Amino acid sequence: MSLEGKVALITGGAKNLGAEVARELAKDGANLAVHYKNPSSKDEAVRLVFELKHRYPSIKVVFYQGDLTSAAVVTRLFEDTVRDFGQVDIVVNTVGKVIKKPIAEITEEEFDSMFAINSKAAFFILKEAATHVTDGGTIITIATALQGAFNGSYTSCTGSMAPVEHFIKNLCKELQPRHISVNAVAFDPIDSRESVESDRADGMDNRLTMLKDIAPIVRLLCTDGGWITGQTLFANSGYTNR
Repeated sequence: MSLEGKVALITGGAKNLGAEVARELAKDGANLAVHYKNPSSKDEAVRLVFELKHRYPSIKVVFYQGDLTSAAVVTRLFEDTVRDFGQVDIVVNTVGKVIKKPIAEITEEEFDSMFAINSKAAFFILKEAATHVTDGGTIITIATALQGAFNGSYTSCTGSMAPVEHFIKNLCKELQPRHISVNAVAFDPIDSRESVESDRADGMDNRLTMLKDIAPIVRLLCTDGGWITGQTLFANSGYTNR
């Protein structure tokens, strides 16, 4: 299924998983609204736009900056996207924050930050997506598969992301008459230099998740996977499951 003529809004899209998702959807012809949070990420956003326009000259790519922990900024992002593209067909929210700390060491500032990013921003992105996404569209939120394994080090992370699953399960029912699919893709941990061999041994092929493993799953949900809705898809080679 081609995404030609579709408009995908990707929050946190200038780097990491967001950039991988942008590349994946661009291959199928989607026009892209790429959001980034910090002004320091502007150069990465500019490079990504240049890369995508060079590889796929027929698509339109525009980038936007803003702190999505403000509901007003979320609203403006969607309004600006509709102004520039005329519509929004796909929303992929990759914004998230992880802190690895025992609960006894979490400060009030860290607690507030985690819930503002992982819960509040996710909620208002879903709210605006429900308002603006075209009938038959797709809404995806990135979550953490650490919700399937509790080791005591990610209390604030898993706790602040837990509401997302309830958001999508209820929202999919609200949007069912409009044939809009609403899902979460849960992954983690990421394979990196900091990963230990004991962790890798719990994954398939003796490795952990890579960003390139997740972007095609997002693409599937945006193309032929429209019949999947209200689900949290765990994508981490069985490192955690439930």
